[in-house]
Amino acid sequence: MSNAAAPRNPAALAALTLGALGVVYGDIGTSPLYALKEVFHGGRVAATHDNILGVLSLIFWTMTTIVSLKYVLLILRADNNGEGGLIAMLALATHAVRDRPKLREALMLVGLFGTAIFYGDGVITPAISVLSAVEGLEVAAPALHDFVIPITLLVLTCLFAVQRFGTGGIGKAFGPITLVWFAVLVALGLPHVIGNPHVLLALNPLYAFRFFADNPLVAFVGLGAVVLVVTGGEALYADMGHFGRLPIRIAWYGFVMPALVINYFGQGAMLLEHPDAIENPFYLMAPAWARLPLVFLATAATVIASQALISAAFSVTKQAVQLGILPRMRILHTSVRDTGQIYVPFVNWGLYVFIVLAVALFKSSSNLASAYGIAVTLDMTITTVMTFFVIRYGWKYPLWLCLLATGLFFVIDVTFFASNLLKLFAGGWFPIVIGIGMFTLMLTWRTGRRLMAERLKSDSIELKSFLEAVFVSPPARVPGTAVFLSAEPDVTPNALLHNLKHNKVFHEYNLFVAVRHHDVPWIGFDKRVEMEPLGHDCWQVILHFGFKNDPDVPEALKLLEGRGVPLEEMETSYFLSRDTVMPTLGEGMSLWREKLFAGMHRNAAAAADFLNLPANRIVELGSKVEI
Repeated sequence: MSNAAAPRNPAALAALTLGALGVVYGDIGTSPLYALKEVFHGGRVAATHDNILGVLSLIFWTMTTIVSLKYVLLILRADNNGEGGLIAMLALATHAVRDRPKLREALMLVGLFGTAIFYGDGVITPAISVLSAVEGLEVAAPALHDFVIPITLLVLTCLFAVQRFGTGGIGKAFGPITLVWFAVLVALGLPHVIGNPHVLLALNPLYAFRFFADNPLVAFVGLGAVVLVVTGGEALYADMGHFGRLPIRIAWYGFVMPALVINYFGQGAMLLEHPDAIENPFYLMAPAWARLPLVFLATAATVIASQALISAAFSVTKQAVQLGILPRMRILHTSVRDTGQIYVPFVNWGLYVFIVLAVALFKSSSNLASAYGIAVTLDMTITTVMTFFVIRYGWKYPLWLCLLATGLFFVIDVTFFASNLLKLFAGGWFPIVIGIGMFTLMLTWRTGRRLMAERLKSDSIELKSFLEAVFVSPPARVPGTAVFLSAEPDVTPNALLHNLKHNKVFHEYNLFVAVRHHDVPWIGFDKRVEMEPLGHDCWQVILHFGFKNDPDVPEALKLLEGRGVPLEEMETSYFLSRDTVMPTLGEGMSLWREKLFAGMHRNAAAAADFLNLPANRIVELGSKVEI
């Protein structure tokens, strides 16, 4: 466990806190648009005095336990070299149980499924957020009802179309706009709370318990909508690497939670007086003249919330590619200064297609709410399980303390998940189908790579003994340096075998380079390179990268300068083997999965681009691999 360094400069801390408001809290900050409305939607829970106070109490204590205690106090401490998120947690948990192979594999599968489900969440969040904001038009001008879905799709199309330009410039406005949004949440809710302070009784947890005691079944069903108040809470942990622990905590306790509580209680206070306002309590809190401007501000806030999630999807995908969970993809950097700003075209347009499908299929935020909670509560439960293994086996805390720290949260998470399962056939299947699809792809890619590596290794020749045999009667040597890329060190690369077979020459200098990706976010330049001389001007080189490092082979090889390895830029050639996968019946995966893996392997981005090799100095030699 490392202590994320807090900025010492108050101005820097203020800037990071403002940035965290825009990126980290955009999603949870737009939940008041639909969360309370959905609890009472369709008569699910009757809008009576006691029920309103009970639901408000439930909302307040859900935010307190899940966000304030679980995420902000406990899980933010589980950083992987300052980085957070499910993949960072997965790396921590599997590392903590590395001496227990079966447990490690089980945790890996659970973590992979959580990562896959994240993509389901990534589809529902922009769809429900933007749609719920634009639905305010119906309140401001009922005649505009038929324009809600077209405008929503137009906003989402523009949002995804501008991703390729990067969000650096726009991102600077995220914090201030979100700060205005939270100020408006307070301005909308506070007059109603002051006008009916009786609503503050709901701060007493007894009202939540009484609501459950009086209506156990109704309350259990209502939990499926109550969980909407904490959707986006997992972003606190995922974005820790960008802002640090302290700014995220200051933003939550100082701005976000007070604003959310005031707004929810304001909606509740209005409902106590006007239960018929349940059709859209958020917009009906505002005076009639303010509703149209509020729609524009809400749309901007939901676009920011969606942008944060899209950026997170790009980041998670890049990390998954580095860890070998997904195939290589074309990843473009949209900023020369900020390496974290990336654009992944395949993920961008894949999300867009499914989001348009979700809007067209569900047609309203209320219908989408049925699809929302399952993915979120499943991810929250998986995070809690991973946290237990980190604090028990990684931090070596006593068992009773670990059970106490995570047991309560586990029970709460599972209860919320069970409630959301009731919505499985009403729309909850949608993110689950996306998650299962992604999980199948991830598992197939991971297993296929292992089978391929095993096959290559079984057919391989040990490098040192091969070189000894070659130099008994050496071939002609040509000027320059050859860099042979290999998946494994100490193995003769296929590209070298094919080069000798067809060209019958050996370069003057030869580097055999293996690239290793590790389950830590960053590996510094001081630990980037391992080198072993093999004689005859040949060297074995291993390059180490973390899952957030950009694997730049030429840049890393520059670290060998001054160690006797000549690397003249125009005299260096890079040799790669382009393997073609041949699915076969027999051992390994089922035939359909082997064909799926072969297709993924064939369509993966070129290794040369992924490793940032210079295009004009690459030699690719093909071979076939049966799995």
